[in-house]
Amino acid sequence: MRRTLIQFDEDTYHKLRRRAFEGKRSISSIVRELVAKGLEGGPRKKFTRVEQFSSVGAGRSKQGRLAPVSERHDKALAEAILKLKK
Repeated sequence: MRRTLIQFDEDTYHKLRRRAFEGKRSISSIVRELVAKGLEGGPRKKFTRVEQFSSVGAGRSKQGRLAPVSERHDKALAEAILKLKK
């Protein structure tokens, strides 16, 4: 399984949160289900372009040899803790 970051407008987030709560599920599982259904076909919607989000890429950093940290976060955290103990 891969980890990713998705930005939602407030209304969409609250709808997802409510659906997850009512179904006693995580928001992630709801999103995975909806994405899988969307990829199977159905009516095409107009999608938001990356350029519409001014924050995309704002927090970029040099991740070094553990890049991408999103996939190796456990190892990166363990190494950071070891450095602190020294």
